[in-house]
Amino acid sequence: MNIRTLEDIERLESIEEIILELQELAQSGAIIVVEGRRDVESLRSLGISGEIWLACQHPLLKFAEQLSESGKEIVLLTDWDKKGGIVARKILNYLTSYGVAPNTEIRSRIGILVRKRIKDIESLNNYVIKLRCEVGNDPIEGDRRAPVHPLECLKSGNDGAENGNE
Repeated sequence: MNIRTLEDIERLESIEEIILELQELAQSGAIIVVEGRRDVESLRSLGISGEIWLACQHPLLKFAEQLSESGKEIVLLTDWDKKGGIVARKILNYLTSYGVAPNTEIRSRIGILVRKRIKDIESLNNYVIKLRCEVGNDPIEGDRRAPVHPLECLKSGNDGAENGNE
């Protein structure tokens, strides 16, 4: 096993821990805020259910007001590009003015793990599938991640052969 594979395994494990955390937050009633419909589809594909709100369907001040009135925990999960950063900062500022402190830590943690690899939430599901294919799909005892079907690896253009997983 080479260093890159070890880094990929650690990266995948960290991302999947965060995905489990998001699943638990969503199940407990938190609202996850994303920018677009494809972001919602990506999160749903990762097994995240619950309320996912689209930030770009409303003026952000009105949107933040609606979020604050919900009384629920808010998780900001905008993209890691310039626009996503601006949207996150504006919503954060508006929510703070309403006395609400949204969770921005998850966005930051994922952003660090995927830096220079992907820039948006809509790519997260495919990136996780790609990593799973690259590191192999052998279940580890106690592993709670969903297995990747071999056809998913073929669709993503990666059969794992370069890592010795044939």
